[in-house]
Amino acid sequence: MRGFEPTVGLLRERIRVAGETRGFAVAKLLTHWHEVVGEEFAKCTRPVKIGYGRDGFGATLTLLTTGAAAPMLMMSRDKIRDRVNACYGYSAISKVVLTQTAPIGFSEGQAQFGAATTVEKPAPSPQVVAQARETAEGVGDDRLRAAIEMLATNVLARTEQRSGGKKGD
Repeated sequence: MRGFEPTVGLLRERIRVAGETRGFAVAKLLTHWHEVVGEEFAKCTRPVKIGYGRDGFGATLTLLTTGAAAPMLMMSRDKIRDRVNACYGYSAISKVVLTQTAPIGFSEGQAQFGAATTVEKPAPSPQVVAQARETAEGVGDDRLRAAIEMLATNVLARTEQRSGGKKGD
């Protein structure tokens, strides 16, 4: 191959071997989990491993989920199994097992479920807004003045928040 080789070409074999150690013959099951099972299941599950029985027919898919979602998922195991088998193209999975864990997974940040919640910042106090406006007052360009005023508001609000709203800190 001439020039730069695509990264996927360099890593394809390593990814395949790593996936196969956990039983995943089809990497798409891991990389596109939300497309395989749908958003409703993907937001509360993560595939952990696929175990094969001694007779070689019908593997067991182990999913990681939260305790609160487990009862609903227990009733939907057949639907999940059918969607995963559609990804494989044949009936590779015969059983779906759920493993319950805390909402953040086995350790911090490894298996987060659902969308991250956003925390809204409190509105700056009128004193901070007035002081920021005063800071940017001498600037002639309107866009630059607005940017400086926003920056000053953020810095002053953070300083006020850290000091607990006390003046002179």
